[in-house]
Amino acid sequence: MQLVGLRKSFGAGEHEVVAVDSVDLSIGEGEFFSLLGPSGSGKTTVLRMIAGFESPSAGAILLQGRDVTGLAPFDRDVNTVFQDYALFPHMTVLQNVEYGLKVKKVGKAARRTRANEMLEAVRLGSFGHRKPNQLSGGQRQRVALARALVNHPKVLLLDEPLGALDAKLREEMQVELKAIQREVGITFVFVTHDQGEALSMSNRIAVFNHGRIEQVGTPREIYDHPETSFVAGFVGTSNVLSAALSQQLMGVADVHSVRPERIRVVHEVVADGEISVAGVVADLQYLGADSRIRVDLPDGAHLLASVPSDGLVGVAIGGSIRLAWSRFAAYTVADTRSPDSGGSNTSEGGDQ
Repeated sequence: MQLVGLRKSFGAGEHEVVAVDSVDLSIGEGEFFSLLGPSGSGKTTVLRMIAGFESPSAGAILLQGRDVTGLAPFDRDVNTVFQDYALFPHMTVLQNVEYGLKVKKVGKAARRTRANEMLEAVRLGSFGHRKPNQLSGGQRQRVALARALVNHPKVLLLDEPLGALDAKLREEMQVELKAIQREVGITFVFVTHDQGEALSMSNRIAVFNHGRIEQVGTPREIYDHPETSFVAGFVGTSNVLSAALSQQLMGVADVHSVRPERIRVVHEVVADGEISVAGVVADLQYLGADSRIRVDLPDGAHLLASVPSDGLVGVAIGGSIRLAWSRFAAYTVADTRSPDSGGSNTSEGGDQ
């Protein structure tokens, strides 16, 4: 699937609001592809345009080379799974899964066979006779998934499908959803604001911010090599060093990103090739095997370090400390922070 110059605005003139601006994206067949970003970043609007629920203001949507931009949703060969499941409460699980086939005039025997096969694929083969209110949240989500997949769409769109589940069930469903996607081999386009979800499930990720794509890459590329300060801060936790601080510490006047887990506490000497800086411990959080330290620097900036707890002997709030990291742990990023950001901006991703 290709998105070419996709744009969506609401209103006109001075009241115009641009929700999606100049999005170009190619998604490969059979990929688990995530659209990741905070609320209002444009990711759900892109999904709705792919589905046909919103019309682009400009640009095109191509599915296997075919322009589907002006087609109705039911003519696009894509299906959508929503967060609220959208199951019919008066129907059984099997009837819910069969519904799309029935609308398409598929014969009763054929649709019953295909629906049962899809229920087996989502590990609900023995639940066909039950009603949705007799199922857990995770089971209802799998029924919604089976109903969307039974028509064998070329692309399945998933709009925050795990958002209504509790944390433990959400983690279990992440594993199941990825396993189902591998089994059926259909392209999944997955919208989420949860960074961990996107990192653990995706082949590739597009990170959205203010209607534009900041970066596209594999989970490892996104996390280990963020291209902008927004990506560095939104996906995980990162220390974004201003150009001035980078010049002071590393002799290079570019904005850099350093992950907290790449920083160590110096107890003896700084190794060759390491960057080091002294500061004062402003906060210390014990998290079990690891601890998180916030260190204030002399110029008013601060750094966050995640280090093994057993290496913090003698470290206390208000005490002096020296931190160090390899020169190779710092990556140059484009500065997308607000103009009033300080020397070091510690950004933490999360449910935003």
